[in-house]
Amino acid sequence: MSEIDRYNKFIRSILSTGKSDLYDFTDKDGNAWAHTIYMLNRTQSMFRWEGLPESIPQRMLELYLQIGGYVGIAEHEGTLYAFRGGLGGEPDVYYMPTIFTVANPALDFSANLRIGEEVTVIADDSLYTGLMPMFDRYSSAIAENELSFRVALINSRIVDLITAPDDRTYKSAIKYLEDVEAGKLGAISSNEFLDGLKAQPYAHSGSARVITDLIESEQYLRASWYNELGLNANYNMKREALSTAESQLNDDALLPLVDDMLRCRQEGAEKVNAMFGTEITVTLASSWEDNQQEVDAEQENLESEGDPAEDPEEVKEDE
Repeated sequence: MSEIDRYNKFIRSILSTGKSDLYDFTDKDGNAWAHTIYMLNRTQSMFRWEGLPESIPQRMLELYLQIGGYVGIAEHEGTLYAFRGGLGGEPDVYYMPTIFTVANPALDFSANLRIGEEVTVIADDSLYTGLMPMFDRYSSAIAENELSFRVALINSRIVDLITAPDDRTYKSAIKYLEDVEAGKLGAISSNEFLDGLKAQPYAHSGSARVITDLIESEQYLRASWYNELGLNANYNMKREALSTAESQLNDDALLPLVDDMLRCRQEGAEKVNAMFGTEITVTLASSWEDNQQEVDAEQENLESEGDPAEDPEEVKEDE
């Protein structure tokens, strides 16, 4: 599926007004897509744009960036718009594209715009990748884990496998189980039923362990997903209390991707301002801003604690 097809599918899904069906654990593609949509809802709060013209909503700007990896900012009939388009043209000295191709039916506008002269391209990240490859990886793994978890839960209900030699005994066994499920006292009417019915033990001690492993697997996947996005969601593999030092081990890995995304947006905003005379700025927002402030504060504390204290002997010699 191309990036444009993926975006169109996303738009159709969020604008659908039909009543949704019950959650189908076997629909792995649909469930993975649902996880992706919910994560995109969260990442809408990553950045705070200020100074955007009314013709460029922050919501659409971020969707273009996060889903497609880049967006073109160009003027049409005196108004700035954020456009989806294709990159091409004769590469420059660093093999970067020089033409941005726009085809917007709503504006009846199509053109091959020169990058840096007629259009400014803002990248989501240094490699114009966007977040979708990462989201696909984690959402697909979580959907698989959920299906396995459902199967394990259903299998955990089976204590014995019951066999019956004929239809009469089978129907009596079904009636007996239904009475027990309904909370009624079951009764056996004949010795033939008891002699014909056989039960083979099915449950084993490993069933509970499988469920525990699947729960831990989902926690690991979700924590890793959040960590890659710069949110600290520690996953404790030790099943023990973590020390402060251990809980901070992954702090250094939280922000590099977010830093790159912020830098690309800020550089793009500066180019838009220079080309079109706007005053657009972008900063971190929500939990990402809080994390950055905490990291900066910890860094300042480390630097202050690392200053060497005055040597009393040196002070004495100076006197």
